[in-house]
Amino acid sequence: MKLENKTAIITGAGSGIGKATALLFAREGAKIIIADWSDEGKNTAEEIGKNSYFIKTDVSRAKDIDNMAKLCLDKFGKIDILVNNAGIARTFPLHETPEEEWDQTINVNLKGAFLASKKVIPEMIKQGKGKIVNISSIAGLVGFSQASAYCASKGGLISLTREMAVEYAKEKINVNCIAPGIIETAMTKEMLQDTALRKSFEEATPYPRLGQPEDIAYAILYLSSSESDFVTGQVLTADGGWTAK
Repeated sequence: MKLENKTAIITGAGSGIGKATALLFAREGAKIIIADWSDEGKNTAEEIGKNSYFIKTDVSRAKDIDNMAKLCLDKFGKIDILVNNAGIARTFPLHETPEEEWDQTINVNLKGAFLASKKVIPEMIKQGKGKIVNISSIAGLVGFSQASAYCASKGGLISLTREMAVEYAKEKINVNCIAPGIIETAMTKEMLQDTALRKSFEEATPYPRLGQPEDIAYAILYLSSSESDFVTGQVLTADGGWTAK
């Protein structure tokens, strides 16, 4: 098993990519903290069973992050892996975007990763190594109309990944980023119910289907395992070829 005796914190693990990652990590031997703002995270932990604990977490709140890390240390004694997956997406024309919507998107998608990383990095330094995987989006690489806050947050997360990788490489802390394309999750469900919009996404994706959460989970597994020890500061784009055109 690729993650035997490893411990992991996964944010946004109540559904979608986060849940798929938690289930995969459990199969690979990891002990997992399921952090999510929704009680759906409890279902993920119950589905996994042994060596999995849920904690209700708003990643934009430092106190919640402190409690999340404390639970991992109390239960497992160390923090080997952090997956910053929690995210939100709402669409508005830029000139109609409410300031509070902008702030919330940046706070969850970007500040949340900053707070969680800031909290766990000292533990990883003490341990002599660690893995951090940030979940960005192709919206951090290319523009998407009516998604200014989302694009800004995901582009910022890519830049943060590179900074962290350089800063902590000598501590053997690998920091990488995944930029998923269009993935069929609870977050995209309503959007993909628009037949015309779904068709446009399918046409923009050279691979003959849209992505599934498991597609991203396996990429996260690679970047969390010892197989990627010499990989840091990179953006792994998993988009079915969208950005290759």
